[in-house]
Amino acid sequence: MSATASPITIPKAEKTLNGYRPYWAKRFGTAKYLPMSRDEMTALGWDSCDIIIVTGDAYVDHPSFGMAVIGRMLEAQGFRVGIIAQPDWQSADPFKVLGKPNLFYGVTAGNMDSMINRYTADRKIRSDDVYTPGGQGGSRPDRASLVYAQRCKEAYNDVPIIMGGIEGSLRRIAHYDYWQDKVRRSILADAKADLLLYGNAERAIVEIAHRLAAREPIEQITDVRGTAFMRRTNDPTAAGWFELDSSEVDMPGRVDEHINPYQTTSEQAEAQGSTCAKEDAAKADGPPSPTLALVDGKADSNNAMAAALGSGVKPINFVRSPLAAVKPKGKIMMPPRDRTVIRLPSYEQVKSDSVLYAHANRVLHLETNPGNARALVQAHGHRDVWINPPPIPLTTAEMDFTFDLPYARSPHPAYADEKGGHDGATKIPAWEMIRFSVNIMRGCFGGCTFCSITEHEGRIIQSRSEDSVIKEIEAIRDSVKGFTGVISDLGGPTANMYRIGCKSPEIEAACRKPSCVYPDVCPNLNTDHGPLIKMYRRARALKGVKKILISSGLRYDLAIKSPEYVKELVTHHVGGYLKIAPEHTEQGPLTKMMKPGIGSYDRFKQLFEKFSEEAGKKQYLIPYFIAAHPGTSDEDMMNLAIWLKRNGFKADQVQTFYPSPMATATAMYHTGKNPLRKVTRDSESVDIVRGDRRRRLHKAFLRYHDANNWPLLREALKDMGRADLIGNGKHHLIPTYQPVTDGSYQTARRKNSTPTGVVKTSSVTKGRILTQHTGLPPRDNGSRPAAAAKSAFGRKKPR
Repeated sequence: MSATASPITIPKAEKTLNGYRPYWAKRFGTAKYLPMSRDEMTALGWDSCDIIIVTGDAYVDHPSFGMAVIGRMLEAQGFRVGIIAQPDWQSADPFKVLGKPNLFYGVTAGNMDSMINRYTADRKIRSDDVYTPGGQGGSRPDRASLVYAQRCKEAYNDVPIIMGGIEGSLRRIAHYDYWQDKVRRSILADAKADLLLYGNAERAIVEIAHRLAAREPIEQITDVRGTAFMRRTNDPTAAGWFELDSSEVDMPGRVDEHINPYQTTSEQAEAQGSTCAKEDAAKADGPPSPTLALVDGKADSNNAMAAALGSGVKPINFVRSPLAAVKPKGKIMMPPRDRTVIRLPSYEQVKSDSVLYAHANRVLHLETNPGNARALVQAHGHRDVWINPPPIPLTTAEMDFTFDLPYARSPHPAYADEKGGHDGATKIPAWEMIRFSVNIMRGCFGGCTFCSITEHEGRIIQSRSEDSVIKEIEAIRDSVKGFTGVISDLGGPTANMYRIGCKSPEIEAACRKPSCVYPDVCPNLNTDHGPLIKMYRRARALKGVKKILISSGLRYDLAIKSPEYVKELVTHHVGGYLKIAPEHTEQGPLTKMMKPGIGSYDRFKQLFEKFSEEAGKKQYLIPYFIAAHPGTSDEDMMNLAIWLKRNGFKADQVQTFYPSPMATATAMYHTGKNPLRKVTRDSESVDIVRGDRRRRLHKAFLRYHDANNWPLLREALKDMGRADLIGNGKHHLIPTYQPVTDGSYQTARRKNSTPTGVVKTSSVTKGRILTQHTGLPPRDNGSRPAAAAKSAFGRKKPR
């Protein structure tokens, strides 16, 4: 009787986060704030730190800040954890202020990628930093993780360095760098860190800390999920792994082994474990083979065969080649996934070959499900970047443990203003945003190609228990200064994915789809919003809580599967405006974004307006759109502008596509290929919006109502053959007249606005010549060759 194979499910962790024996330093107890100075260490009775976390953000002891979560988690394990926040990186001295750590340095750029934090999508320097006291910019270096790691190594060369955070996570392999417009090496190769932790790192950092505390050398810690490290090519420690070569595209299929011309037929058959039928027959019967008889001058094989059989001679049996006989059929038997590593194209290959870059990006995104992902390896010269499979998601109990740690829920006292508070000149804007908010889950299965949440947090939703969330709301009500009874958000990466996941654990573990909701909501997805509705009702019934707002992004194509949820949301949790992100109206860009069609938005809008009317409330939807996304033509942006005007929308904020490291859309931007499908030399190409000129045009379509954009749009519409949209009627997109403007534009974040330096002019006078500042389009800045196309605004090139 054969045993039934057990179903494949996502593996479980050997130990839970609170299943380790506490480190001996647990006796020192819990700190109100993790220390940032020697004086604070002395007050706690410490002579040294076991672990020092270096971060690019100001230290806010709140579960929305990475350094606080990791620091408090390690403290709960018994380790003494210190914080060095936003150090001066000009020398190694600021990295020594807490002394030498006993176990390791933990390095992170902070909650945001340092480059995205400092530069706009147009590569202009931001003047503010919301993670810094007073919102002041310039408190961290570019590529902060790399710089901090190098300074830590300079401070204490023998102390291990473990890198984490979203910046390191998105740079774990060779990646396209938008700011330098080139492919850079893995950050591990440049930073000289010992380990890189990607994704949510609680499980990995706890295991590594305990192993280092047990005196295990960090060079031997190569088996922790969610980690990456450097190893020499052909390193003997990699023995026992099966390597699958995926370093090329257009690979041939299954190929039979070449026949050795120096072997006889019987030797060939013997090599394959079989025998030769012809020689077996010859050995058994001896007589020669029959000859062909001639009938009317022609060979008659039938008569010859009959004569041969009559004389007892056996015929020749033509059989398949022994090699063909053993040719595998059906699915290829693959080695065990937990001992398989896929070799990606090397850094040197992806740097010089955009097709191989797109291929590597596709393979990386296919290997992100903890239930079936395999290890990845990418050569960088004579060394390999080895990436272990993603971390195992936290259970609900572990999520509760993480969020129930003793956070002070406020910035460190070192940032206090002259009144001892945090509401004055030293206010940290990012803390102000989440001061009264509650995070209820992690992860996102939307798979939007321009977003990096999935690459960092994974597709599997990790939810807290309802009791844990209610406990945090009560803690905010009772202990956070300035609480007025309003919870600003009850959400996460997405507002309405709480406790939603695959109906079948087996299917979830085997699935390799990049999205559970594109091109439509998966039939295997549980779309029950009941637990979320129940939590909303319980939360707003709490004493002292006046209002629960939902500010996180709403996945409206998922919400329309539950009209009851939409009614609950619209009736009780919208503060007049609800922001959602259809991103576009046209199928071309939507298919490259992996976003639903505008029809889903229309259905949600109907429900929103219906339930708002039933509740007797005047509420509005504010849609967000992206300009210049890969796959967007000029005609697509024109159609979006027409839709915006038809529906009465005038966008104040314009979101331009920002190519962040490792995102699928960034691979499209860099390569012109579509990694959502198999990548070959001849595979689908993607229209890419490059250069300041064309990006400016796409933004101008989103702000069709801004008179500063009208000259640009008029010329573009004429080149596109749509001069019919120019006129002074309601059905026209832009008017024929041009008021005097100064060419300025101010964003919603006013500090990020770039002054034009243009002096406002008075009304038009006789003999006055129009310039680029008084009505003419901007001049060509050389971002596009002059002879590239007929259109002065970079129209879509023919394929």
